[in-house]
Amino acid sequence: MEDKDIIALYWERSERAIEETDIKYGKLCRSISMGIVDDRRDSEEVINDSWLAVWNTLPPQWPKLFKAYVCRIVKNLSLKRFTHNHALKRKCVYEQSLEELNDCAGHGAAIDDAVMKEELVKTVSRFLGDLSDNNRDIFLERYWFASSLEEIAERHDISKKTASMRLSRIREQLKKYLRKEGYDL
Repeated sequence: MEDKDIIALYWERSERAIEETDIKYGKLCRSISMGIVDDRRDSEEVINDSWLAVWNTLPPQWPKLFKAYVCRIVKNLSLKRFTHNHALKRKCVYEQSLEELNDCAGHGAAIDDAVMKEELVKTVSRFLGDLSDNNRDIFLERYWFASSLEEIAERHDISKKTASMRLSRIREQLKKYLRKEGYDL
């Protein structure tokens, strides 16, 4: 079913909208949530909460990119759950991926100014736009969708070591790009 048809079901307040969303994006959303919360029960609860959030926000909104809209809700709710559960001693894929990116941002880097944050987002977007499609996909899978190295390697038909090396090189490129753009790392 097309996204616009699923959104129309939400506007009609048809419960079938949730079923169709789960059929089309459930696997992706569960992968995102599992990468962050690293617990199947918590992930399922996040997914259920996400479907409720989508139900409660459509209408009045009509998202242009339904997939991104749903994934953002799942990611945000997963991050809330992660924060809530952070007392756990385990390191999940999300925490590992944040540690990997720490070198790009610099230790203790904090951006309080909303204008500076917006400019940094635009700069990183330009960097991603300059990457090859394959490298951009690998980067986003790791740092946006919180995929494990194993998942990335399998999807791209490469070894885990190759995936790790590619991500390392992309992070180094990002670090150089940010320095070139005037960010003090």
